[in-house]
Amino acid sequence: MPPQRRGGGPVLPYKLIAGVEPCPGGWLVVSGRLQGITAHPQEPEVFPTFAEILDYRPSFEVIAIHCHLSFPEDDTPGGRTCDRLARQLLGWPRSGAIGSPPSRQYLRTGDLDARARKGLNPINARLMRRFAEVAEEMQPYRQRQVFEVHPELSFFQLNDDKPMQHSKYSDVGVAERRRLVESKIPGAADVLDARVPGGITARHLLDAMADMVTARRIAARAVIRIPEDPEWDEQGVRMELLR
Repeated sequence: MPPQRRGGGPVLPYKLIAGVEPCPGGWLVVSGRLQGITAHPQEPEVFPTFAEILDYRPSFEVIAIHCHLSFPEDDTPGGRTCDRLARQLLGWPRSGAIGSPPSRQYLRTGDLDARARKGLNPINARLMRRFAEVAEEMQPYRQRQVFEVHPELSFFQLNDDKPMQHSKYSDVGVAERRRLVESKIPGAADVLDARVPGGITARHLLDAMADMVTARRIAARAVIRIPEDPEWDEQGVRMELLR
């Protein structure tokens, strides 16, 4: 469990923001101290649960998380409108990174382990328990603090609205993303070179850093919403992606 920081005291001279990525041990958090328009990345940490991120003190002004926050009540081929629009924006082959959420009904009643064994949608199968954890915690009021993002959209934004050329699962793709992040974020190398136990890879760190970059844009009110006029799921959570 990451060390707890004490609350109270004088008002901090910065805003605390976070990029959050699911990982083998729970949730990888790359936080940043935002002063003006500059975010100073902090040492990455792994939180076992999403609830611990929400309860962290001093609290995060913005949590940009790579996880579905909204869920259709029933299975929806092709996913939500925001998923389809994000795929169109990225184009093939990067569009394949944008998964569709399971239905809320399945998260309430389904056998999550059975779905993983069947191999249905391998990306979602690995993350099914993470989705269920977030679905339990998310309420509409939390969207003042917690926002759904996707690292490939973050890299697209950093790369002057151009998708990355190589897959992040290749060495050349990791190097491509690292060069981009280091060129845009002072101090990024210290985070990307950090050794975090528990199966955290260079890809995890790069994705969480990209999420944190989008958190900075959200805090600055410079973010782009997909779609501009979002829908809501039946729990009142906005169905959107931010970049």
